[in-house]
Amino acid sequence: MSDKAGYRIEEMGMSGAAQSFGIAALGGYVPLLRLDRKTAARELAWSGLPMPRSGTRAVADWDEDAFTMAVEAARPLCGMSAPDALRFASTSAYFTDRAQSGMALDALALPRTVRTSDAANSRRAATSALLEALLGDRDEIVTAGERRPTQAGSAAQLAFGDGAAAVRTGAGAPVRLAGYASLSHDLVDRYASREHEVSYAYEERFVRDTAVAEVLLPVVRAACENAGIASAQLAHVAVHEPVGGCWRAMGKPLGCKAANHCEVVSEKVGNLGAAHALFGLGLALDAAQAGEFVLLVGFGSGADALIFEVTGPVPGASAMRSALDEGQILASYSRFLSLTGSVELDWGMRAEFEQKAQATVLERVGRDMIGFIGGRDSTGNVQFPKSAFPVNPALSAAEAMEDVRLADLEATIVSITADRLNFCPDPPFDFGLVQFDNGARVLMEMVNRPADGFRVGDRVRMRLRIKSHNRSLGFRTYFWKAAPLARPLLGDA
Repeated sequence: MSDKAGYRIEEMGMSGAAQSFGIAALGGYVPLLRLDRKTAARELAWSGLPMPRSGTRAVADWDEDAFTMAVEAARPLCGMSAPDALRFASTSAYFTDRAQSGMALDALALPRTVRTSDAANSRRAATSALLEALLGDRDEIVTAGERRPTQAGSAAQLAFGDGAAAVRTGAGAPVRLAGYASLSHDLVDRYASREHEVSYAYEERFVRDTAVAEVLLPVVRAACENAGIASAQLAHVAVHEPVGGCWRAMGKPLGCKAANHCEVVSEKVGNLGAAHALFGLGLALDAAQAGEFVLLVGFGSGADALIFEVTGPVPGASAMRSALDEGQILASYSRFLSLTGSVELDWGMRAEFEQKAQATVLERVGRDMIGFIGGRDSTGNVQFPKSAFPVNPALSAAEAMEDVRLADLEATIVSITADRLNFCPDPPFDFGLVQFDNGARVLMEMVNRPADGFRVGDRVRMRLRIKSHNRSLGFRTYFWKAAPLARPLLGDA
């Protein structure tokens, strides 16, 4: 099928095998901190710059990035058997010549025989990866994370948000792929490059008019035709709009009155880039009833349109909706600028220390570190890290230890220190001893500090974070840190 501009729109009739295959589960992750856009806009009122003024924007902590958040989103999807493949999608991944999907495999403690691939350079990278998994009838995890750099004072700094979303495909799923279409169109609505890392946006009216007429309407119509339904039958949509108002402009010509769930994501946490459409899909599937059709559209250098038929509830969808209402309000605009890298503070000599990661060390113990794999000795004692000789004084000979993954276990704080002498980009530096329920004790850093601080006896869970950042060599290492079990609701004291 060709649209009026002469583009070839890829589509294919769904086979019987494809009809039994679909979305088995969903996962999402949003950082704890939220900036009130009205507060930020008021801070910049003197400038006269146009700013989004409604809703909140999710702000990653200093030790979070696209990779750590994508791993967090994928964690709930790893409880079943190992997938056939793991795909990582992002336009803001830290490494450009190191596969973050392979790192995620180790962080999630999945077998190294699982195929991995990274997708980048387009905000629809995640939907394209999802479509490939569905058309190939493969059990895969597609996870996307973003922490995009922005310029202070730009509309994008408040409109963008940090976060991640993940999807697992599988047979006999409660959501099946009913139809799809893809269209490639090099519409430069915004771009980023090595020389211009901050996203540069073009005029909104031009983008809206072109995107709707030349990309979005043709691809959605083709997907509906492929699914054998009228666009008016779409009960829920998750459309990643390049600029606001695109879906409203599409509603009348499509004869569809469904609300765009991606707008809720934009309002509460911001535009999540490659993860945005998948997060909106989670909200759409949480609201959908059996027998309804749901539209997913990923946008960027063209568009992917996927239409799903819902047959039952999807695990993880309701948790994604709940995550939007959890968090802590970030009241300080200067702290926001520091966390987003918009200002560089002089932290003094203590901040000058940089640790060089050795490839030999990562090769020897890297999988145990990023996977947080401890060891259980012959007496049942669990320790981290593993060692040739157990720390248990009752044992005096070397022995092979049984692997114990600590990342997915809860623990209790045994001791805690809030340090303002050691360097931390977001002080204080909280650290202490935690004891896992299986007996293991580990000295750990603490994150997501409660309003009244950490206390001995608090229950904690593990979160993957950046452990060290060598700026001179452009390298990061990752490890797990302890965080409170539950998050407060926005607005709670």
